[in-house]
Amino acid sequence: MSLTTATVALFVDSMAARRGEQLSSEETRLPFFKTCWSCRLLSGAGLLAAGAYVFQGARIRMKRGGPTSMGTVAQIFFALCIASWGVVIIADPVGKADPKTP
Repeated sequence: MSLTTATVALFVDSMAARRGEQLSSEETRLPFFKTCWSCRLLSGAGLLAAGAYVFQGARIRMKRGGPTSMGTVAQIFFALCIASWGVVIIADPVGKADPKTP
C-alpha cells in the first residue's frame, strides 16, 4: 500500500469512527479518487484542457508558416499524452475488465 493510499485509508477510517460506522476492510482500501466521480471528472477535464492548450501552441506555430521541427512534433505528442491521461482518468478502466479464465 502506498503512502497516499494508506493516508486516505486512515482518513476514511477516522471519519467512519466519528460517525459510529464500521467499514469493511475492502472499503478502507479503496482510494478516495476511485470512489469520487466529481474528482475524476474535474481532474480528467483539467488534463484534457491542458492537452488542448499545449496542442494549440504547436498548432499556432504551424499556422504561421514556420517549419515543423522535432520540437513541434514532440509538443504535439506530449499534448496527446496529456489528453489521453485525462480520458483514462475519466473512464477509470482499472478493475472493469473481465478476468481471464485459464
